[in-house]
Amino acid sequence: MKTFCGRANPTTGAMEWLEEDENYDYHQEIARSRYADMLHDKDRNVKYYQGIRAAVSRVKERGEKAIVLDIGTGTGLLSMMAASAGADFCYAVEVFKPMANAAVKIVEKNGFCGKIKVINKHSTEVTVGPDGDMQCRANILVTELFDTELIGEGALPTYEHAHKYLVQEGCEAVPHRATVYVQLVESKRMWSWNKLFPVHVEAEDGEKIIVSPSEMENCPGVPSVCDIQLNQMPSSDFTILSDVVTMFSVDFSKPVRSASTYYRAQLEPVKSGKAQIVLSWWDIDMDPSGMINCTMAPYWVKSTSAFQWRDHWMQCVYFLPNEEPVLQGEKVYLTACRDEYSLWYKLQKARGEEENKADVRVESPVCRCQAHLLWNRPRFGELNDQNRTRQYIESLMKVLKTDSVCLCISDGSLLPVLAHYLGAKQVHCFFFFFKFFKANHLEDKIKIIEARPELLTSSHLEDKKVSVLVGEPFFTTSLLPWHNLYFWYARTAVTSHLTNNVTVLPQSASLHMMIVEFQDLWRIRSPCGTCEGFDVQTMDDMIKNSLNFRESKEAEPHPLWEYPCKSLSDPQEVLTFDFRKTVPQQCLSTEGSVNLSRKGKSHGAVLWMEYHLTADISVSTGLIQISNEKGNCEWNPHCKQAVYFFSSVIESETLSDLPSAVTYAINFNTKTGEIAMDFQL
Repeated sequence: MKTFCGRANPTTGAMEWLEEDENYDYHQEIARSRYADMLHDKDRNVKYYQGIRAAVSRVKERGEKAIVLDIGTGTGLLSMMAASAGADFCYAVEVFKPMANAAVKIVEKNGFCGKIKVINKHSTEVTVGPDGDMQCRANILVTELFDTELIGEGALPTYEHAHKYLVQEGCEAVPHRATVYVQLVESKRMWSWNKLFPVHVEAEDGEKIIVSPSEMENCPGVPSVCDIQLNQMPSSDFTILSDVVTMFSVDFSKPVRSASTYYRAQLEPVKSGKAQIVLSWWDIDMDPSGMINCTMAPYWVKSTSAFQWRDHWMQCVYFLPNEEPVLQGEKVYLTACRDEYSLWYKLQKARGEEENKADVRVESPVCRCQAHLLWNRPRFGELNDQNRTRQYIESLMKVLKTDSVCLCISDGSLLPVLAHYLGAKQVHCFFFFFKFFKANHLEDKIKIIEARPELLTSSHLEDKKVSVLVGEPFFTTSLLPWHNLYFWYARTAVTSHLTNNVTVLPQSASLHMMIVEFQDLWRIRSPCGTCEGFDVQTMDDMIKNSLNFRESKEAEPHPLWEYPCKSLSDPQEVLTFDFRKTVPQQCLSTEGSVNLSRKGKSHGAVLWMEYHLTADISVSTGLIQISNEKGNCEWNPHCKQAVYFFSSVIESETLSDLPSAVTYAINFNTKTGEIAMDFQL
């Protein structure tokens, strides 16, 4: 059966109805899941197995039968661990039907049919009793319901319900407890992901400063956590202001409360500075004594010998509502507020205890300025990148004249303000924060057009023709690098409003590609085969089947500054897009080969866009440089690059046994705005 799905095309801007297979959603869910990443997490799996063996032993020593409840079983791995550790029976609960079906097959294949019952329900719907899903309450509770923030996947309400209705009082729990740690830091780089810094512009009539509205300055931002691979953040990018302190712990063997609450810790700054950021991570003790511990601590906190790469659990960056100066040795209070699913922080100077308590409000922060709703964190970082802004200023200075009529096509861009300050006679732009123009006293200088480019009329432009068309380009709907080619489609839509000799900035764009070996990112796509001695091939097949449904022929976006890789080939330009002309009717396609110049594993190709603002100024959304002879890459930290994983990995130990080249075919369909690609090793 087929079903129709509506979507806004990110590249062409058109509203489309696509005919999709009825299993499309399910295949997307499986293909983009992180199951492979979890199964490759050796540290997690070994510690869970140790914790489960110990819990089963403790129950057996008391002379009781070991009855296990495994909530969110996934592949059934933890239940199989429990059964092989001697548990008498396991109830494995999994709400996602295709996953529950896979768990049934995996359990059967590993010979645990008589010991494990897979229940395809949400745990809150599971019944207990002679006619229920479970014959009796369990005395061992095993779960893996955690995300990077610990509680973001609903662990607390799930535990709360399980203790009330599904497990015995005084049950064993694996993990036994979780502890959340925090550290206060100052970091211009991370702070630039949440606030807009003033922009200095050297204009003909002196220096101008672009400032953000006071609502933006004082806005607490959005409550969603910023989760990143903190192990890729160099120590030179932040200053530690406090020791690591424990914020709170949750004991999973006792009843858990999910109601909103707060925790408070006293910090004594080890250095004076501006407190801007709370870095946070957690660890889990698999046993009551804390001997079996699995930690997410970053590199500067734990020894690298214990380092385990994982992408399903990372570290958290929280932005304080405002930057607070702190003095070395002068105590401050850090408050963590939480609801069922998220955490947020506030810092206060030490005062009377009662006075401080009265100050705690547990409502979640809400963005009041709207900027945090329009710009994501990498976008804030991009707008605060002074080198990038300087390139746009230099380019605008080359093309603007005193009689220029300028139109800007980009989402929430500073270009209209730059164009005005650099001397354009008139500046128009599509949709922008009015408050932003008001804060810079430009509300009557820059005209905001509240219409889509294809609906532009000459009255919007006061019957003038546009002589300079500018864009970064950046659009909030873009996921993959080439989605920002929407600029080209918008430029085509407004052609009748442009002068014959219009200047378009950027004048063109190019798509670039390079073959790479990933240090770790390959794990998210790599089959597992067996995990701690259990056959999980069924899961591998299921993911492969879903990838083959569509995803394996598509690239996916990843911020590669977080995922180290080395280049195995030189970067290569594969397609060009000339914005001085309209979008052509016929497709743009290319084929060729790229030579492998370094030995290593060819995991995939990375693709990115470069925008040629003028003949001699370009900005890259991808590779910044190959930093050494080993081929280590430095990537634009504000953009996601496109990664196309090869279905098979070719490993070459010496240059002589290299497949000398990878052949490629890339096609840009100008009707749909989509890029199709194929690679042959």
